[in-house]
Amino acid sequence: MTQRKPAGMGFESWIDKQIREAQERGEFDNLPSAGKPLPGAGGPHDEDWWIRRKVREEEGTTGLPPSLVLRKQAETARARALAARTDDEARAIIGEMNAEILDALRKPLSGPPLNLMPFDVEELLRERKGIPRGQ
Repeated sequence: MTQRKPAGMGFESWIDKQIREAQERGEFDNLPSAGKPLPGAGGPHDEDWWIRRKVREEEGTTGLPPSLVLRKQAETARARALAARTDDEARAIIGEMNAEILDALRKPLSGPPLNLMPFDVEELLRERKGIPRGQ
């Protein structure tokens, strides 16, 4: 739409003409959201919706910096490993978490310092069984 509105033509009729011509050219055919409701339609008005969506896309749903998100994931993984049904399940949980921690140590994440080291799998398994540290 690079044309200027002709003098003497009403603004609404000029827009209607542009839309009608685009429809005739098929420019509105097969759009990806055709027939689907608009996101957020019917919900409360939020003028900062675009900021919240951008934060979710870039940093996950928490809005926390990636280093803090990884700390939280490590806490959750530790709790899951302690509650695991078998040692193998606990090893798998901690193995995955340790891989993520090592990756973050190799290429630092944004946010506060990570202050996190990989878990000692054997120590965690002893803790799981109720064996005091160092034994």
